[in-house]
Amino acid sequence: MRAGEMVSRYDTLRTLLVFEGLLVGVAAGVVSALYRYALAKADEIREEILSLCAGSPLRIACWFAVLIGIAALVTLLLKWEPMISGSGIPQVEAEISGYIRPTWWRIIAGKIVGGFLCIVGGLSLGREGPSIQLGGMTGKGVSRMLGRFRLEEHFLITCGASAGLSAAFNAPLAGVMFALEEVHKNFSAMVMLSCMAASLVADYIANSIFGMKPVFSFDVDSMIPLGGYLYIVVLGLLCGVLGVIYNRVLLASQTAYRKLSFLPQTARIAIPFLFAGVLGFTMPEVLGGGHGMIVRLTGERLGLSLILLLLLAKFLFSMVSFGSGAPGGIFFPLLVLGAYIGGAYGTVVVDWLGFDRSFVSNLIIIAMAALFSSIVRAPVTGIVLISEMTGSFSHMLSLSTASLLAYFVAELLGSKPVYESLTERLLAGSKVKFAKGKVRAKSIVTSVVEEGSEADGCTLETLGLPTGCLVVSVTRGEEELIPRGKLRLRAGDTLATVVSERDLAAMESVMRHKTSFEVK
Repeated sequence: MRAGEMVSRYDTLRTLLVFEGLLVGVAAGVVSALYRYALAKADEIREEILSLCAGSPLRIACWFAVLIGIAALVTLLLKWEPMISGSGIPQVEAEISGYIRPTWWRIIAGKIVGGFLCIVGGLSLGREGPSIQLGGMTGKGVSRMLGRFRLEEHFLITCGASAGLSAAFNAPLAGVMFALEEVHKNFSAMVMLSCMAASLVADYIANSIFGMKPVFSFDVDSMIPLGGYLYIVVLGLLCGVLGVIYNRVLLASQTAYRKLSFLPQTARIAIPFLFAGVLGFTMPEVLGGGHGMIVRLTGERLGLSLILLLLLAKFLFSMVSFGSGAPGGIFFPLLVLGAYIGGAYGTVVVDWLGFDRSFVSNLIIIAMAALFSSIVRAPVTGIVLISEMTGSFSHMLSLSTASLLAYFVAELLGSKPVYESLTERLLAGSKVKFAKGKVRAKSIVTSVVEEGSEADGCTLETLGLPTGCLVVSVTRGEEELIPRGKLRLRAGDTLATVVSERDLAAMESVMRHKTSFEVK
């Protein structure tokens, strides 16, 4: 698409994106729902196999042989398409930043098959991160079929990511918040409206057409009184520290696997599958995403020692599983860990400090949101997600208190958000194919002038844009300003700039330093 056509289309993009978001929501909702259905069947298959093998040494030996075979198949998939490794969220963020351009249909095919195999094998991996990648790549596929330019394509990828999370959790608001807070990293009205359209449609498809219910739900009617908020403060601080530990151990697990480079890739991938084989006959609750652990925690009165044992086993096995690079995410497993931290904390304060036992369920959901905030550094998403799961926003104050404290502790301890760290490692990996810009290929960059930034108060001609960049629009509120060189920028102004893809890196360097930058 030529630059003139691109600029002309940009003027009507806000309205068009809502309708395109609906289309992406339909496609991403179907893909994510099918993936969710496939993984549910994978759980059933694994449970039937473990039940069949119980008590028979010969069958157990055969199952271990099958696990090695599954590891070999997963390795072949990773060699065929390396970008299906891990959760997929770092890949989506890297593409939106303009660093990589994977083939969308290969990601969808490889992720679905790879995720199915990993869950059959019992790896402690979640489906929510992969659902975000599947949704994003579905959005990219829709964009390619419609022949959209790069700005629009990245918007549709964001819509797809939002729809993927919505279909995975039956939580449309959380899908929108995650797309804005983590994937897009900017609260843009244009993106919010299109993501909302995509998320609502995807949730409807997963819920009404495929008949899928929320992954788990909590019936928490009572609220902790203000006099008990000291317990919430302590829990928030605790989750902040534990979230930092989680991030560091997760990255260390990846480093440990890289040090095993002298082993064939199949052997490295087989490590978590062999652990899963052992755990399947000793502690089957920790296999898969961990839905059964949540059901057991909320449905039974577990002792502190058992809660801590399951918590430690799930944590260690999640590290072993994710560090290997197998297709699967950490989104749901970290929520399970948060629930068990809340359960352990609740048991302690009830048994030792006389806290009201009826509020233990409150502490469980609070710990889930707080740990998510510390690890992912997306507190709004965590708060909204847990609120949608409980079916009530009446716990907003307690969730927000713990989440913000956990966020503050993680920042104070210098821990980077987990997906930011994973994205950096992805881009530093030798197997990543970086996008190569073409001199004639154009993209539109949008950026928001932040209050107190270097761009706040300076003119366009002194902004220091790379040669060849053209500012085509400056929006101030509802007013479109003519982008003359003497125009003085103010906080809140939104710039739209046409730039050749070859100069995207230089543009990013300037705009990230001076404004809130988004490569489109």
